[in-house]
Amino acid sequence: MSSLVIVGAQWGDEGKGKITDYLASRSDVVARYQGGNNAGHTVEVGKEKYKLNLIPSGILHADKLCIIGNGVVLDPEAFLNEIKMLQDRGVSTSNLKISDRTHVIFPYHKKIDELSELQRGSNDIGTTKKGIGPAYMDKTERTGIRICDLMKKDVFAQKLKVNLESKNRYLKEIFGFEGYSYQELLEKYLDYAEQIRPYVADTSVLVYDAIKANKKVLFEGAQGTLLDLDFGTYPYVTSSHPGSGGVGTGVGIGPSMINKVIGVVKAYTTRVGKGPFPSELLDETGDYIREKGFEFGTVTGRPRRCGWFDAVIVRYATRINGLTGIALTKLDTLADMKTVKICTGYKLNGEIIREFPASIEDLAGCEPVYEEFEGWGDISGVTEYNKLPTSVIRYIERIEELCGVKAAIISVGPRRDQTIVIDEF
Repeated sequence: MSSLVIVGAQWGDEGKGKITDYLASRSDVVARYQGGNNAGHTVEVGKEKYKLNLIPSGILHADKLCIIGNGVVLDPEAFLNEIKMLQDRGVSTSNLKISDRTHVIFPYHKKIDELSELQRGSNDIGTTKKGIGPAYMDKTERTGIRICDLMKKDVFAQKLKVNLESKNRYLKEIFGFEGYSYQELLEKYLDYAEQIRPYVADTSVLVYDAIKANKKVLFEGAQGTLLDLDFGTYPYVTSSHPGSGGVGTGVGIGPSMINKVIGVVKAYTTRVGKGPFPSELLDETGDYIREKGFEFGTVTGRPRRCGWFDAVIVRYATRINGLTGIALTKLDTLADMKTVKICTGYKLNGEIIREFPASIEDLAGCEPVYEEFEGWGDISGVTEYNKLPTSVIRYIERIEELCGVKAAIISVGPRRDQTIVIDEF
């Protein structure tokens, strides 16, 4: 049995798409376990660049079974558009399956998301307005509509009618929005149902059987640990569990079936949207990292906030996720800088703390404590770990020491061949 979880160990956008794509070539099954099309993975294959939102990165390997698990919320329109994009570029999607327990996103979810954000004004959360949060709200409230419901015309028609009456009333009374036509939504989603039907399966059985057959299974999360609903910088978080704890409930397996957990970590830190960010660089250095690393959101295009590597965050993610190794990405972005820094702890109310606080008010009051390191030149062509410059190795070793976990993969560029593997999967 060999199974591996890939998680983001910062605020997301760590380069999980590339790492998942690389590890998918060594796997038999790739399963996505949470989130929706509010996440984005960019994968480069030669000169081709693929931007994936819902579909697992393993889809670029025709011989891998790819699964969208029950922990995902699925927008049928976005899903079908992504399918078309891939097929138009010659990528087969016949190896893709969707859990029949996956919850469905509807236009009213997106409208509630949008209008709620507007109503919050300056206190907005910064959502992508894709309807993710409201869909998870329905799931928790036990009023959600699942793929298995969508597959049964009469069942779906009844559930949609009950839900839409409630949502239209809510939209009208709270936001002054007239709502949606039942007949139009019914017809549209029944059409989606027929297009989606060939992909639907009880995916928990597929994953379980694959593990029992000693196949290699890769679990892929979206977003990052610091956006986890419970352990992130609440309320500036997503509505699901990107950490390794989300795998069991998001796919349908027990924790004893997970062998390794790899945290994907940038050689610096970024985040999108609002919320405290202790090591953020609000200067020319931050701008330089953003431009050189092309730090703009895959889904929204929003510029990412950039800062030095924060070991407090990654040490926290190591503990929360039970990381057995890290994949350190984008070291090449820091090339040609005279010096680089690592945040080793925070100063809060005059005291040094090394654990990540729950309160965002406390986090906002934290000042970063830095160690400075010698920079390095171009490393994009290096293919072996021991051929990296001494200054890079010193930087990596200090990260390992501070975070309590070894590097399993080093990425020195966006392409598949710019990957140094230290610990094979």
